Amino acid sequence: MDTMDSDTIEERMIMLKRYLLCLLFIISGFFIWSAINPADTLTWVLETFPGAFIAIVFVYQYYRKQPLTLLVYSIIAVLIILTFIGGHYTYDDVPLFDTLARSMGWERNPYDRVGHFLKGSLAIVFRELLLLYTPLVRGRWLQCIAVCFVAALASLYEMIEFIAAKIMGKSAEDFQGMQGDLWDAQWDMILAFSGSILALLLLTAIHDKALRAQAYKNKRQ
Repeated sequence: MDTMDSDTIEERMIMLKRYLLCLLFIISGFFIWSAINPADTLTWVLETFPGAFIAIVFVYQYYRKQPLTLLVYSIIAVLIILTFIGGHYTYDDVPLFDTLARSMGWERNPYDRVGHFLKGSLAIVFRELLLLYTPLVRGRWLQCIAVCFVAALASLYEMIEFIAAKIMGKSAEDFQGMQGDLWDAQWDMILAFSGSILALLLLTAIHDKALRAQAYKNKRQ
């Protein structure tokens, strides 16, 4: 039985490594694509370099023998790819969402709004890190603090956009992605906050299952 369990764990670790390499390959492909003739070079640099940095950190974290769950790696990968797409076209002009806006009669391209809402899924990432590196246990306080981390990160991002606007003036307009909305910063923070709550409601059970499997694998190593 122990031999079978060991074989199963080894197979899962091999699958994990392959999955991470696949994610890294996809992310690298999107990064290269986004760098080819971006709509605005300054916006591309401001948008994509944070994503590239996160990709490096996530690979480093895995090779430190403290792998996170596949769910967390998948969330990070999707958010990085969304950032690369926004950096390539600028958030105001992502073609598919331009078409959607015209068909729905909307005044603005909604890609920016969708991106900030999906960034709420970082609540799952923060939840896992809090469980790994703090005394917190599963429960309401853990969920609340994870949401607070997302809200704080969303606020920090808006501060960075404000500072960029003050330093670079009109050249930072594409990076800000306001599209004429004076309440853009508030909307972005509200959407990230709402997305974090929805992510926890939908994914907590799945995340707990993934954490149990991950803990078992680590124990058997």
